Amino acid sequence: MIRDEERAQRRTALRALLVKPLLTAENDADRFVLVRRHLAELRDWLSRETGWRLLADAETARLFKTAPTLSDATHPARGRAKEPFGRRRYVLLCLALAVLERADAQTTLGRLAEEVLNAAAEPGLDFAFTLESRAERADLVAVVRTLLDWGALRRVAGDEDAYLSATGDVLYDVRRPVLATLLTPARGPSTIDATGFEDRLTELTAEPVADTDDLRNQAMRRRLTRRLLEDPVVYYDDLDEAERAYLVSQRQAITRRIEEATGLLPEIRAEGIAMVDPDDELTDVRMPEQRTDGHVTLLVAEHLAVHGEAGTEELRAFVRGAAATHASFWRKGVTEPGAEEELLSIALDKLVALRLVEVRPDHVRGLPAIVRYTLEEPTVREAGKVRR
Repeated sequence: MIRDEERAQRRTALRALLVKPLLTAENDADRFVLVRRHLAELRDWLSRETGWRLLADAETARLFKTAPTLSDATHPARGRAKEPFGRRRYVLLCLALAVLERADAQTTLGRLAEEVLNAAAEPGLDFAFTLESRAERADLVAVVRTLLDWGALRRVAGDEDAYLSATGDVLYDVRRPVLATLLTPARGPSTIDATGFEDRLTELTAEPVADTDDLRNQAMRRRLTRRLLEDPVVYYDDLDEAERAYLVSQRQAITRRIEEATGLLPEIRAEGIAMVDPDDELTDVRMPEQRTDGHVTLLVAEHLAVHGEAGTEELRAFVRGAAATHASFWRKGVTEPGAEEELLSIALDKLVALRLVEVRPDHVRGLPAIVRYTLEEPTVREAGKVRR
């Protein structure tokens, strides 16, 4: 019984790290305690199966994950209202981290804003930012609230809404132990010689080249395990020949180890593999969801599951028709001219992130995993008869 309880605790701790790779004793007390309790076992499993590092001290537990691919932009950071970060927020986040690295033990939002403005004005940084508009101040506040959620800042007094309305300021503690864990590259940025963005990113994330068959197979297994943990679906067509052959031959062993450690269940099909979470926790994009956007996404998925692909204009017309049908249940304004554009855009963004569709300039193509949303025709039984 004790062994089963420990196994369940390790699974809970690993799932917590996969959802939130940075846990702090202050913000995530229960999950942090579990990770610390099972640190040795978690560290061994992650190192062996994924190559990821897990570090922990009295204040933080940090899983240094690496992205399976460098070109996937479908899972951006999101603010508290779930709005995705754009370029300006990402740049502000980087500038804020640079400023906080040199800040005193405490700072205010106003002082941080001034120093970010000074950093944005540095020669060679093509970034126009003035804080003159409410939208710019809102972006800075979204970045600060993200740092609060991560535990890099601790609010001492005040509220960000007061700063937005220019009626007050906010005082923060700067938590340096947390700040020190935020960067996750394989190499320090100061050691990179490349100048172009793509080249610098490649060097930052480059891993040592294996020089024996055993090490090459180990590296391949780790890459595939990371993809199965991170990607909603891993299609064989997206892998190179060596990876595809290895995954096909080792899929039972790899998926079994993932299932035992995390509780994710393998869905293995001819086109690829998905590790499905029965508790629907290990994802930032859920399908299906409630409310208007969730219903639109499900209807579009069903349409593409049946037809395979559809032109963009056809899908707009489909969403317009669905809005007219469900207007009494959906949010206001869905039947207004042009409303279908936003509804369809939100739906397609979710379906792309879940690797269910591929969006092309003039049409959308369903990917193999979308067939799970195909609805069968209903069977109508005659009154008084029971099908055996």
